[in-house]
Amino acid sequence: MKKIFLLGFALCLGSMAVAQNGGIDVKMLDQIKKGYQGTPEEKALRNAISANDINKLAVQQGIEATYDYHFSDEVPSKGVTDQVQSGRCWLFTGLNVLRADLIERYNLGAFTFSHNYNFFWDQLEKCNLFLQGVIDTRGLPFEDRKVDWLFRHTLNDGGQFTGVSDNIMKYGLVPSTVMPETYASNNTSRMSMLLDLKLKEFGLELREMQAPKKDIAAKLEARKVEMLQFIYRFLVLNLGEPVTEFTYTLRDASGNEISTKTYTPQSFYAEFFGDKDLREEYVMLMNDPTREFYKVYEIEYDRHMYDGKNWVYLNLPIEEIEKMAIASIKDSTMMYFSCDVGKFLDRKNGYLDVNYYDYGSLMGTDFGMDKRERILTGYSGSSHAMTLMAVDLDENGNALKWKVENSWGPTNGHFGHLIMTDEWFEEYMFRLVVEKKYVPENIMKLFEQKAEMLPPWDPMFANEL
Repeated sequence: MKKIFLLGFALCLGSMAVAQNGGIDVKMLDQIKKGYQGTPEEKALRNAISANDINKLAVQQGIEATYDYHFSDEVPSKGVTDQVQSGRCWLFTGLNVLRADLIERYNLGAFTFSHNYNFFWDQLEKCNLFLQGVIDTRGLPFEDRKVDWLFRHTLNDGGQFTGVSDNIMKYGLVPSTVMPETYASNNTSRMSMLLDLKLKEFGLELREMQAPKKDIAAKLEARKVEMLQFIYRFLVLNLGEPVTEFTYTLRDASGNEISTKTYTPQSFYAEFFGDKDLREEYVMLMNDPTREFYKVYEIEYDRHMYDGKNWVYLNLPIEEIEKMAIASIKDSTMMYFSCDVGKFLDRKNGYLDVNYYDYGSLMGTDFGMDKRERILTGYSGSSHAMTLMAVDLDENGNALKWKVENSWGPTNGHFGHLIMTDEWFEEYMFRLVVEKKYVPENIMKLFEQKAEMLPPWDPMFANEL
């Protein structure tokens, strides 16, 4: 018995010496180890890097002295919002665009809309979107990629501008004092976890329900309504019950009364924005060099509600997008803007600069992928939405840098704002929502072409958080 054990142990050791094709054998490992020579310089680097945050070591010495906070063209802003520990940047950004318009027209102070009000309806609508999606795909096997995608993306608090436009046009708006934030709206992880768990349970039940063919549709619909009743109660317990009517006094920056009326959320929107249909007034532009430019794309399930619309994206060279962004800012109109905010971010000073960190010199290599290659490999994508509000132009009208109003509170960044160099903007900007009046006629005509439908798991679908 002992001999058999020793023989097996010896065979095991021998197998380590001869790796399968494609593996790392002893000879290859000896070559690999030559990558580190243990020179005094390498030992010093090893000691520094292993004991410190790489970002602190990679900061370009003296780069902060180059920061410039002046802008040639800027939309006025009053007050910075804070999404706290939630993924609602898309909602804060969309409402901040409308807020800036209202503040300018009525000379308001630091007015804000209720993010909690629209977030409540967003969560209810997303739950219905999932449940109805499960009903629609009941005939597909559970292993089907669309079914798999649905159950892996039941619900979250991230989103895009389509969630803002559809939500407001259906449910209206209310001021923040009418439906304030709750702990759960500011800290969404626990609520989202429990909703996700319950939705998966509901989804399995809907897939497994049985009834005669003539009765199944009605039975599924009735059960879905019961599930949504539970979800509505769950949301009320966490976020509060949405207001249906309220009396509100709008005051200017000096405290003078502008108007006092009783509103519904829908009439409040109509009072201050008229018949402006957010679904029709804006277009979504994107810069994705992995895809054909001057072409429109649509993504299945790229909406927040079942009866909403998938947003149509027009893919354009970055130079075309910058022209429209400049035109909007010059006309004092903020924009919904999304980007890959975590790359080369100096969070303390509020600067986004591709030259801020010199990782290459620290690690003795080049990180040479361009924007197209970073997208293709999944390294970069749209991750965060902010409100584009300023640009600094040179004497020839070319952008030097840009500024956004963020939703991380006034103590983050440069008094709640982030500033990005134009080079950073071009490398890490992905989406811009702009009013149609700032879009040239030749660009608007491109939206007349039939959009290419992309599946929901396409990288373009990524939600802003």
